[in-house]
Amino acid sequence: MTRPLQVVIVGGGTAGWMTASGLVGSLTQQQVQVRLVESDEIGIVGVGEATLPQMREFNDLIGIVESDMMRKTNATFKLGIEFRDWGFKGSNYVHPFGAHGHPMGGVAFHHQWTRARLNGQAEDIGDYSFAIVASRRNRFDFPADDKSAINSTFDYAYHFDAGLYARYLRGWAEARGLVRTEGKVVDVTLDPHSGDVASVTLESGEVIAGDLFIDCSGFRGLIIGQALNGPFEEWGKWLPCDRALAVPTERSADFTPYTRSTALEAGWQWRIPLQHRTGNGYVYSSAFISDDEAHARLMGNLDGKPLAEPRPIKFKSGRRTASWTKNCIAVGLASGFLEPLESTSIYLTQVAVTTLLKLLPRGNVDPALAAEFNRRIDNEYDRVRDFLILHYQVNARQDGDLWRQCREMEIPDSLREKMALFEHRGHIAQYKDGLFSPPSWLSVFVGQGMSPRGYHPMTDRMPLDQAAAEMADIRRRISDRVDAMPAHDVFVADYCGGEAPQRAAGAGA
Repeated sequence: MTRPLQVVIVGGGTAGWMTASGLVGSLTQQQVQVRLVESDEIGIVGVGEATLPQMREFNDLIGIVESDMMRKTNATFKLGIEFRDWGFKGSNYVHPFGAHGHPMGGVAFHHQWTRARLNGQAEDIGDYSFAIVASRRNRFDFPADDKSAINSTFDYAYHFDAGLYARYLRGWAEARGLVRTEGKVVDVTLDPHSGDVASVTLESGEVIAGDLFIDCSGFRGLIIGQALNGPFEEWGKWLPCDRALAVPTERSADFTPYTRSTALEAGWQWRIPLQHRTGNGYVYSSAFISDDEAHARLMGNLDGKPLAEPRPIKFKSGRRTASWTKNCIAVGLASGFLEPLESTSIYLTQVAVTTLLKLLPRGNVDPALAAEFNRRIDNEYDRVRDFLILHYQVNARQDGDLWRQCREMEIPDSLREKMALFEHRGHIAQYKDGLFSPPSWLSVFVGQGMSPRGYHPMTDRMPLDQAAAEMADIRRRISDRVDAMPAHDVFVADYCGGEAPQRAAGAGA
């Protein structure tokens, strides 16, 4: 009988405990034995409070009960992201988790909407999205199971306390056999012949050997970067922000079922409502504003009493050129970082974990598995990168050199092609792999001021008056159904509200 694969995870936090939970929740102890090493002395970045709908798939995969998880992490619901002042000062749009309308006359809804707009017969495209209308009215309910119902056309994610979520997963994983070791890794030993990681040594002197090592040590990249010298590809020329300040405030009365991102002169500010507090932060470029000025700008732009001093975070946007190197796999910040503009940090961790489960070796690492893992992860990072660059590139702001630079910068060919196809006739590619689907691209294209000059020729098969009437019906049905939904705060209190807010030690925004 083949012995269990010995997996050593270095680092905890969200990345470490998601990896651990994925492994012990999907495999038996006869298949894999997992040991996680972390030190309570080492803090975590902990700004990953806003998630994407794919998080629900991960929780379902390992068997987490949603209401229990939400109650113990002070979670709220998320229907999308509101972008204020991004296209220009005074602009506002929502990137929703869900569709705009439904296909009509054999083409995607936005082609009919474009034709109607060009003929003066269309409303704001957000009026045809269930998730957007519910967001604007601060309402929430679960999507309908009946796919023909208008309230089945959206999805949802969570806002939660990342420190509490890591703690929740820790308890869940330890109950299923995971061994956690408290300690700080001070040395990594490589096999002199293969170059693989042979073991890690703790400050206590204990040596831990393994077959497969998962580097969840954050920006340090203790194994992937320091021991294996894995190259890091920087994307600062496209994503100029390199610093953030994070600060929690008292819970605001504005208890929204969405994340808010507000563009500022040298970056943008986030706002994430939780049950017990509100998470806030300023992501900015140090080339365009000083740390002191950023601090003052953030503190003067809060809608609640601060609960702590802002916590500074320095980062570089980019990714490892090979997240799986030798017998080490980098997950989370050790693999790469893209600013949290579209809440992709936890998603990229989730993709790494689920891809690892699909390609997990039985013994020795097959280079073909590593190559396929890296191909998939690189594809995810590259497509998220392009989507984030789009937000910066398409702007008409006149109040800061950052925005002028972003308008004028050279962008990846992959993004330029997407933009050209949309401007020409509203074409948006549907990829088999990669995070963002056409409704996501559509919301940012239109929300930031890009309007297609034309539409798919098949659109004209349906008479314009008929299409306009059907669009008006969609708009009316969405509005009526949203009005019947409970308020977001009422739904949260009833479904997952706790008597007393949970708190994670040292948890910030």
